[in-house]
Amino acid sequence: MKAKSLQDLHAIRKHVADRHETAKKEEAVRKEAERKAEAERNLFARAAGKVEPLRRHGKVHHTPAPPAPIPVQRQLDDQRVLRESISDEFDASTLLDVDDAMSFRRPGIGADVTRRLRRGEWSIQAEIDLHGHRTEEAREALAAFIRDSHKQGLRCVRVVHGKGLGSPGKEPVLKGKVHSWLVQKNAVLAFVQARADEGGAGAVVVLLQAQ
Repeated sequence: MKAKSLQDLHAIRKHVADRHETAKKEEAVRKEAERKAEAERNLFARAAGKVEPLRRHGKVHHTPAPPAPIPVQRQLDDQRVLRESISDEFDASTLLDVDDAMSFRRPGIGADVTRRLRRGEWSIQAEIDLHGHRTEEAREALAAFIRDSHKQGLRCVRVVHGKGLGSPGKEPVLKGKVHSWLVQKNAVLAFVQARADEGGAGAVVVLLQAQ
């Protein structure tokens, strides 16, 4: 800036003085800010006093083991088994067809199905023999057998329950229970008393749903 008169010179001097004063104030503000920042950084040190770093203790810090996974599949399996459970209190006698040989078929299954079962048109693919089982053991064994057979895609199986000749009073205890249990299994479409060469009154031939 070039002064053209004495008045201009005074104005220039005032402008320079103002800038110098502003710079001094800004510098004072900056220093005060730094002082406060330093005071805050040293606040913990002043409060805690003199400290020393811990000595090495030679210990190894392990990462905590993750929580055990929730056994979702086991819970689902338990729920499925519960849904598939069978009861000793269920009376299936009114659902059985009794003619020349006992049989059962679900609603919607034609009488020709039981006739074909009697004639042996389906090959027997697996068998379970419940001889010597107590009632509870037989129930669990039969439930597992039907569940596994259906899971494997088997269509025709045989269940041997015996004629009860070894039971007190010669009463076929398991026979009626097996009929009742089979009726309660959704995978069972129909069953008939086995032919004489397949066990006769001591066994049933069961038709399972297709997978």
